Amino acid sequence: MITVERLTKRYGPFTAVDDISFEVKPGLVTGFLGPNGAGKTTAMRIMAGLTPPTSGSATVLGRPYAELPDPGRHVGLLLDASAQHAGRTGREVLTLGAMLMGIDRKRVDEMLAVVGLTEKEAGRRVRNYSLGMRQRLGIAHALLGDPEVLILDEPANGLDPAGIRWMRDLLRGYADEGGTVLLSSHLLNEIERVADELIVIGNGTIVARGTKDQLLAGAGTLVRSTDDEALMGALAERAVVAHRAATGGLQVEAEPLQVGEVAAARGIVLTELRSGDSRGLEEMFLELTATNAREEVAA
Repeated sequence: MITVERLTKRYGPFTAVDDISFEVKPGLVTGFLGPNGAGKTTAMRIMAGLTPPTSGSATVLGRPYAELPDPGRHVGLLLDASAQHAGRTGREVLTLGAMLMGIDRKRVDEMLAVVGLTEKEAGRRVRNYSLGMRQRLGIAHALLGDPEVLILDEPANGLDPAGIRWMRDLLRGYADEGGTVLLSSHLLNEIERVADELIVIGNGTIVARGTKDQLLAGAGTLVRSTDDEALMGALAERAVVAHRAATGGLQVEAEPLQVGEVAAARGIVLTELRSGDSRGLEEMFLELTATNAREEVAA
């Protein structure tokens, strides 16, 4: 369990995280989404005890991370795959981790096998690893202590399609066995496949949260036409509320049949007409964060 309560982080006049609250529950994969600069990484660093909050709190298993005894045995972290010591081999990185946690070194071999790093690869210096190999090593280190909670920031970066599927299956199995997973990723298709719940952050604040089905169940109709302006006017004449969707076209508070009838009466050609509940995660994400993105600020 991860609990975030009224968490705020300011850097001078700039507010990176603004009074956010949420829970990440055991047995679920929770997707943590937001555009660059939204505050995801800052919030995750606070959860991991790396950045002090200005106010509010973030606890893992009921305690601040820094107060957990042997935290590596309770919480697995992967916040930056490039932060590993470039001069050590992959095996040395895991062996040192096992020594610090007081774990049997046999666990190193087990984790190398789990993440698919061969004996030859484990013997290479990390400086010679591809990004995908560093991600696998980082995941192995996160799992080394057999933790109850995983906090992973962009773990799929650099993985090939087979690696992404492997990671998805790994996280799904971990959560199914009762683990708690908080997963940040820009790969929205993968989040949609693996996440049970979603937390969307924009401009430092929570803009949406709930189960995947709840957030993806958009009301009304999405329509695109050869003349959206004329269609919006025709709908307004019928007292039908419509607004421009962030991904193009119109989001209409009416059933597809009614929208189609209005368009037909005006001779407007429709290029797309579908129920809003068939939208995907990418569309929902763009709609929720359209006014909150701030690409120029680090996440």
